[in-house]
Amino acid sequence: MYHNPVLLKQSVDDLVTNPDGIYVDCTFGGGGHSREILSRLSDKGKLFSFDQDLDALKNTIDDPRFTLINQNFRFLENSLLIYGVSQVDGILADLGVSSHQFDEAERGFSTRSNAPLDMRMNVMQGLDAKRVINDYDEEQLADIFYYYGELREARKLARDIVHHRKTKSIDTTEDLKKLFSYLPPHKVNKFYAQLFQAIRIEVNQELEVLKEMLVQAYNVLKSEGRLVVISYHSLEDRLVKRFLKNGMFEGEPERDIYGNYKKAFELVKSKAIIPDDKEIEENSRARSAKMRTGIKV
Repeated sequence: MYHNPVLLKQSVDDLVTNPDGIYVDCTFGGGGHSREILSRLSDKGKLFSFDQDLDALKNTIDDPRFTLINQNFRFLENSLLIYGVSQVDGILADLGVSSHQFDEAERGFSTRSNAPLDMRMNVMQGLDAKRVINDYDEEQLADIFYYYGELREARKLARDIVHHRKTKSIDTTEDLKKLFSYLPPHKVNKFYAQLFQAIRIEVNQELEVLKEMLVQAYNVLKSEGRLVVISYHSLEDRLVKRFLKNGMFEGEPERDIYGNYKKAFELVKSKAIIPDDKEIEENSRARSAKMRTGIKV
């Protein structure tokens, strides 16, 4: 099963303002958001959805208004041009890893199952978690754990891994977890969540891909087109928040003599939208979700 779409009504309410328009769902997955978007479109409307995971193709929607593109959303702009589309009315991206990917043990995303170290969203790509853990040097591993997992003990973790793999390859999720069996029980769940997140982000280049998508989204959106992004950890949300504010990921925009700068988007709401208690109770994976919506200036 693919996960229940998070913030379904709120996201599509923000997204669809023109029933005759062209829309993009960057993260098709089980198709929950796509189906809701289609329900809001007229016969003239169009929806293009992206997913690089071959499993997601099984969920395609039989609707003449719908096109499913088997591509990473980092290729958003060029992929749309293939279909003759240069501008769209709205773009939605739900950045969460699907429940399907977590629950398919052999994909190696979950901390709960013993599986090959994989974590590839696109199983056709070369880099997987096993290569990261066994081939990256100590400094590279430490940076990944620190910046992507926000683990303060990143240097020690990297050293432990490099020391262990000198005698035995680390091939499975259980092999990796055994290295840190000395952790106190009350810290285990959070630690493994952060560790696996860090490795997954590196394997799939998630933050770089997100940056590329956001820049292309701005390029293809019409004036007053809408960008809706649902993120699940602070690293993603920070990038989205900064980009919606000034079209940049770091540094400060150039200001005029009055201190004003050219905005990329107007925010629909100044603060992120989060799921209510009822949604979190029904879908625990919604608990860390934050949604931000910008209207292209």
